[in-house]
Amino acid sequence: MTNIILIILSLVMNTTLKNGKGLEKATLGGGCFWCTEAVFLQLKGVEKVVPGYSGGHIKNPAYREVTTGRTGHAEVVQLTYEPQVVGFKEILEVFFATHDPTTLNRQGNDVGTQYRSAVFYHNEEQRQIAEEVIQLLEKEKAYDDPIVTEVTSFNAFYLAEDYHHNYFARNKNQPYCQFVVAPKVEKFKKVFKEKLKSETR
Repeated sequence: MTNIILIILSLVMNTTLKNGKGLEKATLGGGCFWCTEAVFLQLKGVEKVVPGYSGGHIKNPAYREVTTGRTGHAEVVQLTYEPQVVGFKEILEVFFATHDPTTLNRQGNDVGTQYRSAVFYHNEEQRQIAEEVIQLLEKEKAYDDPIVTEVTSFNAFYLAEDYHHNYFARNKNQPYCQFVVAPKVEKFKKVFKEKLKSETR
């Protein structure tokens, strides 16, 4: 784990996508969006995290459609963040450390193209950073198996249904949250203690 963090910290590039308020967006798929949302909600510099769907071929998909795998969408989170506080490379550092980017179309027992590892880049600089991070991780053999993370241009983001939002915080006693989401959140807190928002330390 330390190896992965050091490799990514060696990057010095920053993204420059602006939305007029000095904030930037990132769209990432790392398996079930309940997990990725719970992690990134606690990252310092991240102003907003919303779950949704990207990378598919129909408009306005519903969860029940996405779960079939036939729409082509991945479960993703879209982050709005302050680049002065947390850069895109740091977001990718957390992303690659908190899911398995080497398993094609699955995370643990969650299987299907909707659970694929994916970076949907919003501009050319994000693409370059994502590809450079992956190349460095591969070069340093950070994982036993090859990285299969999809790096593709962002096209559209469809907001997930209300009950998916802040799912972990509202459903901590649910078995999936206890046995799948909670361990990822605890791992994140332990490894990235200095990057936690003050209220979550």
